This record gives sequence, C-alpha cells and structure tokens, in this order.
Amino acid sequence: MSLSEQFLPAFLEEVVGDRFGRYSKYIIQDRAIPDVRDGLKPVQRRILYAMYDSNNTPDKPYRKSAKTVGDVMGNYHPHGDSSIYEGMVRMAQPWKMGHVLIDGHGNWGSQDDDPAAAMRYTEARLSPIAMEILRDIEKRTVLFKDNFDNTAKEPVVLPSRFPNLLVNGASGISSGFATEIPTHNLREVIDACIAVMEKPSISLEEIMTFIKGPDFPTGGIIMGGSGILDAYRTGKGRIYIRSKTEIENLRGGKQQIVITEIPYQVVKSRLVTAMETIRLEKKIEGIAEVRDESGREGLRIVVELKKEADAQGILNYLLKKTDLQVTYNFNMVAIVNKAPHQLGLKPILEAYIAHQREVVTHRTQYDLEKAEDRAHVLEGLVKALNILDEVIAAIKASKNRQDAQNNLEWMFGFTERQADSILTLQLYRLTNLEITTLQKELDEIQKKVAELRSILESDRKLISIIRKELKEIREKYGIERRSSIQEEVEELKVNLEVLVNSEDVLVTLSNEGYIKRTSKLSFTRSGGDRSSSGVIEGDVISSYYDVNTLDNLLVFTQRGQYYLLPVHQVPEFKWKDPGTAIVNVIPLSKEDRVVTIIPVRSFEQEEASLVFVTRRGQIKRTALKDYVTKRSSAVAACKVGANDEVIRVHLSTGGRHILLVSKLGQSVRFLEDEVNTMGRVSGGVKGIQLKDEDELVTAVWVDEDEGEIFTITDLGYGKRSLLLDYPLQSRGGKGVATFEFKEGKRVKPNGSQIVAAYHVKEPLRLLALTDQGKMLGFSTESAPISDKRSTGKALVSVEKNDSIVQIIDNRADDTSS
Repeated sequence: MSLSEQFLPAFLEEVVGDRFGRYSKYIIQDRAIPDVRDGLKPVQRRILYAMYDSNNTPDKPYRKSAKTVGDVMGNYHPHGDSSIYEGMVRMAQPWKMGHVLIDGHGNWGSQDDDPAAAMRYTEARLSPIAMEILRDIEKRTVLFKDNFDNTAKEPVVLPSRFPNLLVNGASGISSGFATEIPTHNLREVIDACIAVMEKPSISLEEIMTFIKGPDFPTGGIIMGGSGILDAYRTGKGRIYIRSKTEIENLRGGKQQIVITEIPYQVVKSRLVTAMETIRLEKKIEGIAEVRDESGREGLRIVVELKKEADAQGILNYLLKKTDLQVTYNFNMVAIVNKAPHQLGLKPILEAYIAHQREVVTHRTQYDLEKAEDRAHVLEGLVKALNILDEVIAAIKASKNRQDAQNNLEWMFGFTERQADSILTLQLYRLTNLEITTLQKELDEIQKKVAELRSILESDRKLISIIRKELKEIREKYGIERRSSIQEEVEELKVNLEVLVNSEDVLVTLSNEGYIKRTSKLSFTRSGGDRSSSGVIEGDVISSYYDVNTLDNLLVFTQRGQYYLLPVHQVPEFKWKDPGTAIVNVIPLSKEDRVVTIIPVRSFEQEEASLVFVTRRGQIKRTALKDYVTKRSSAVAACKVGANDEVIRVHLSTGGRHILLVSKLGQSVRFLEDEVNTMGRVSGGVKGIQLKDEDELVTAVWVDEDEGEIFTITDLGYGKRSLLLDYPLQSRGGKGVATFEFKEGKRVKPNGSQIVAAYHVKEPLRLLALTDQGKMLGFSTESAPISDKRSTGKALVSVEKNDSIVQIIDNRADDTSS
C-alpha cells in the first residue's frame, strides 16, 4: 500500500467546522456557562466538591490553598493551576459574591483590584453556606460521572439546597455565548421560589413582588424598573447602577462629596484615579482634592470642593463621566439539559425547583432504603430475642459460623441479612433494657418508613419538605437588601457653568478665516488696542466679538449651513498670535465659507429670530430657538438655490425696517414683519425684484428716519444719503435707485457696482481691500451728504486696473447695520 493510500481526502471547511464545533461545545458546557440547577461552572463545582471530599469544612482548621488546587487539578480538572486558583479567589471575595462560598484566610485581593497572594501563602475552607450547596450529596441525590482519567467519580451537578445561580450570579464568555447574571438577595429569591411552588401559574409581575431586582454585594442604587422587567421576562435588559453619595457641608462655606457605595464590579482605585485625573486636567472647575479614606469601617471616597463650587453640578458630571454610575446589561444564559438557553426569571426558578424535586426525591428514596434495611434487621433481632433460648441452642449445635447462619435461616425463617446481624449481636444487648430499646427503635423506624413512603407518594408533601428546608436556610443565612431600587432612570444634566469657568473673552475672526479666543488680560497687556491684533501677513481682522466662555457662537456659511461652536471650544491664543484656521475648529468644507458669526447666550428668547438674506434677493425669518443643536457637524440653516448664496444673517427681535441694496444701485425699504416666521430649512420669500445681471450686496437694519445710508463703489466713490429719502415700500418690489454711475469717454468713471452699504449715525472707520491686495483705510465722514441718485466723491485712491473687492467693518459683535 502506497503512502497516498493511507490518507482520505477531506475539505478544510468540514474539518475546521467539526473541530471548532467540538471545541465550542466543550467550552460552553464545561468551562464558561453555569448550570441552571446549581449555578456553578465546572471549575467551581470541582473546587467545592474536592474541598468537601477532603473534609476541608467550616468546622475544621484552614488548609493551604495549594493543596486544594492540587487535589482539584489531579483528580477532576486537568487544566492550569491558575484557572483553578482564580476560581477559588472569586468565590472568596465578598465584593463579587452575594454570599461567599469559600472562607479565605490571608490576602485574597481587594476592591482596588489588588491580586490575591499566591496559593502557597493563602489558606481556605468551605464557608457555612457552601455546605448547603453540598448537603445530602452522599445520599445519591445527584448523578456522578467518571473523572478525566477514570480513577475517581465527580458529581455532574451539586444538590444546591438554595438557588445559588440567582443569589451569587455568574459572568462568563464562551464561543457564541456570554452570560451576565447579577447577584440577588437570598431572602427574596427563596420567597419567590416558595411562591412559584405554591402557585405554578404565578405571573412574572407577582414574582417581582418578592424579587424587586438584583441585590449587589457592593450596594449602590439600581435605576430602571423597565430594564429589570425586560431582563426578568426575556433574559436581556439594561439597568443603571449609581454610587451612593452624599454632599456634606464643611466649615468656611465649603462642601464635599462623600461616596460610601460604588457600582458592582467597579475597581475603586481606578475610579479614584479617574476623578483625580479630572481634577488635574481641570476638565471641571471646583474640585480641590480627591481622597480615598476607605478602611475597616468600610468604603469612603471624599471629593473635597472649592469654596462656592456647584456641588450637585460636579456630582452630576462625575456620575456622567466616571464609573460612579455604570450601565449593567443582563444576559441570563445558563446550561439547561446540556444546552445553553437565555432564560427569564420564572424559567430559572422553575428549573431550580425541578432540580430540588429530584434531589429531595432521591434523598428520600435513599433514606427509605436505609430505614427499611434497618427495620428489617430490627425485626429479626426482636424476633430472635423473643425465642432467645432456641436461637442460642441452634447456634451452639452448629459446626461453624456459616452453618449457624444456615441453621437460623432454615429453622426460624430468618433472612440472610437478619441471621448475620443476630450472629454479630453483642451479649450486653441481651439485657432487658436493650431488648426494650430495640423494640422502641423498631417502632420509630417503622414510623419513619411510613413517613418517607408518604413523601414519595404525595407531591404536596414533597413540596412542603422543600419549602420547609428553604425557609430554614433563609432564616439562617438571609441578610437585608444592600442595593436600593429606583423605578425611574434619573437623567444627568450637567450645566455648562460646571464644565467651564465663566470668563469674559475676545473672539476674533480674520478675513482669511483665522479664529482665536483671547483673555481680556492678554488683550490689556498687549496695549488694549484692537487694531494691534496678530494676523498672518496680508490678513486683517474682520470681526471682533466680546463674549463669555459660557456663550455659544452660531457660525453661518454661504451655502446655508450652520455650526454651533461653544466659545470655550475656540482655541485660546495670545492677542499677538494669529490664531488657527477655522477649519481646524469646525468641519467646514473647502467649497464653503463663513459669512456671519452670531454670539448667543440663550436660545430661549421668545421674540428673537434669525433673518437670512441671499444674493438673489431671497429673505427668510426663523425663530432662534429652532437652531438649538447638540451636533458638532454642519446643520441646515436655510434652503439656498443652485445659483444663490447667503450674504447676511442678522439676529433680530422684530419691528425694525430692512433696507436691501443691490450692486447696480437699487434699494428697497420695507417692514421686517412683512416676512413671516418660517421653518428652519425653508427657502424664504422674495425681498427685492432684481434684474438678471444684478444681485444683492447687503441688507441694512434701520429704525425710523434718523441717520444716513452710506454707499461705496468698486472704484472708491462714496456718498451719504439721508435715510429719510428712502420711502417705506412693500417687500418684493424693484425699489428705488440709491446711486448713479457715470459713463462716457470724457467722464472719469465712479465705478460700475456698489460693494458695500452702511447705516451711519456717527463717523465710521472702514477698511477697503482691493483686488491687488492693498488695504486702504477711510472714514464715512469724508463722504458728502447728497441725493440718492448722486454720483458720490472719491474716498479711496484706487490705482488703474485695480478695484475694491471688499469693505471690512470690524466693530465688535458684528453690530454694523
């Protein structure tokens, strides 16, 4: 036979699938998922049984952990010693178990996630309540199987005389399955068990009158009644666990937050470190010190606050940003009939009760067999003592023991078992007192046999036995609930004042799009001159904003989008620094640019609205409160046409007049209230009727008839016309002329279009930017007051082949109108 004939072809998918399937089955059944009956994973069951088998019980001295680990590894669990010892450690830690199953002596770790000492240093024995899990195991109550090398027997499941799965919970991850079952209160779970036994058709709502929810060994406040209900109905649900905290008043007007209970499975040292990091990085103002004062009296973490700090606000922030409050996700998966199932509360209780029926039935059968055997022996002894002389004569006449046994069976009708017990009878048992004692014992045994038979024949009696024994465990080991339950999930609101230190600052935006936030101190130290702000070469500051760090900036773009930018998120720079490009602060696209920034302290201003003006003459008004957002990305602010763009956004309270000015010198003045309030993403209405080649330059807000309208052209010609000369018209008309352009070969041109218009009541200093990059300053006071249709006067000297492309008015807060 050739070498190739020794191998059979196989597909890789089939081989890997088969191997992984076997591996998955093993780790689901025999490693990570607990059994629904005793609530134990195999390693835990083997540890408890090995300790019980070696008589390492609560009434005996502690024994080295290494010996237990060796017994478990050598007899039952052929894996690494670390996995066995880790299983022991968990069962000995009172902050992880509802009731510890191992009574540990030595260093068994801490709530700070300190590891336990090595197993050669620690000692352990079974805890008293662990004996209830193992109770009656010697009475054939559970099945045993061969161990891994067929040298010993190990239990398939433990009797578990209380519902350990719910009381101590479980956590594990296998392939395709994970389990997360929280700990519960022993008294509540036993009461629920009894209720289900007494009324098998009981509803989940009725069961939940006994089991209110989980009960964690670390206490805390459980929030979310609906999450508990979901979990108990389906096996999946979410709750929130909040630390138990208290705000204490100290001398000198100071306060401190004291934490006495933290959520289940939260590492205390990491929690303290996280709060200290928040203090060091100054993510919130007001924390003076974080101390861990935990000791023999229990857990105590103190967060000392600065004077006049908002204690409740800081506490809310810590609850939101640290593990002072965590979410807990139920995933109640357990092994039922060798397969993993996601179970609700009632199926878990029913599976446990079914297990107890088997345990008590098997125990009763075992006790009955023992009692019947003893009764049988006693019957023989009593009968023999009544005919004692004949029995003795028969024994004396026998050749040997076997002959004596045969004679007793043949002559008097004794069974082999009875004859054997008669032959082993000690002579002192022949006294009158002993004869009476035997008769009494026989009567008691016969009563016991009858009672045991009645238990096996009556389901009601069987249930009453289980109920009685559960009640005994409840009375002996029951403790008060440690976690309190709150039906509603309390929303955590953190005021901005807690996160940000209130400070008046200056925010500037340059013409090239550089933004910065500067403290008033830096501004003052640099001379207190607004024109001295640092910029990159060829740039100029286009807008100043006197704001507070608690304010928000609404940043509007020409494409009709906006961004909400909190002032405290604007990068801070010194006054002489140019700042950073705004695209580094907000995700502004390359094709878009900022047209207006509006500072807002509160969006709840009833009368306030935002008015949008587009280049094609559309106008839209929308309530300010519609622009509240939590998004940091772009949000639609106004619907803009394909060949249109936003040129101005103004924060208004209504009741004013709007003057629209076009580039070809047309203007229309109308009441702002003619524009009805619309939705945030609407397109607006027509503000002015424009020619195809014309477009809007700006919109000016005016009151009554005081002041002048200043206009300037691309060649630097400007004039002022009395506002009185602009009649109030209806929205949407062609309007009136506001400037006359000079044309002709012999006439010096005064420009071909208007580049800017302002409402002025006093001299205004402006800056003209030309196409060739020149910056030319001028004052509106130098412009003559003349008729609307006048040609204006040269205010800026613009070179030949150059023209003004932009006028900058850098008054603070964009108050220009």
